[in-house]
Amino acid sequence: MSTTQNEINPQVKKRSFFIENSKSLLFIAGAVVVLIAIYIWYQNVYLKNRAEEASAKMYKAEQYIGVDSLANKAIKGDSGYPGFEKIADEYENTKSANLANLYLGGIYLRKGEYKKATEALGKYAETGSPVADPLALGLLGDAYSELKDYKQAATYYKKAADKTGNNFTSPMFLKKLGLVQEQLKDFKAAEDAYTKIKTEYPASEEAAMIDSYIARAHAQVK
Repeated sequence: MSTTQNEINPQVKKRSFFIENSKSLLFIAGAVVVLIAIYIWYQNVYLKNRAEEASAKMYKAEQYIGVDSLANKAIKGDSGYPGFEKIADEYENTKSANLANLYLGGIYLRKGEYKKATEALGKYAETGSPVADPLALGLLGDAYSELKDYKQAATYYKKAADKTGNNFTSPMFLKKLGLVQEQLKDFKAAEDAYTKIKTEYPASEEAAMIDSYIARAHAQVK
């Protein structure tokens, strides 16, 4: 084979590939355009409409949430109004469904249904809220603590305490972290959690009586 043929053949092969596959390539390019258009419609029209619909339907369940005797109505719904369970299931991927999972977790905790609480709270997606996000993590800690899975509880309490440094949620979850660390016999970690309340959140309610907790944990450190 000559040098000229060697130089020409790659060009012919390259050109032939595009000629032979032009229909496939055009189909793929067209499919990508369609997929992008569908995604934009899904985000800006479909999800937006469903979010507005879910929000409009959820207000009745929110009225029931603070009343223990109405907890089942908040979960299951009442008189044509869907409860949090249905909102979370049927309006998935909306803010209302996300919030419904947080509500469900809190209600299940109050009802003593701790496994259901972990399932609902595990579906909650962080939103950037300085209140809701650490609360969801802390409630997960509570649920696992009640299930006596103290290792998991400690993981979530630590995440909740670290999520936003404020005088309300952080010291509250640090104290709970210390308590489950004591259950795990990790008294040094418990002492560290209690001490962090004293040093970093001295104005908090938990700090007022934290010295006795620090002393108790410290006495067990070996």
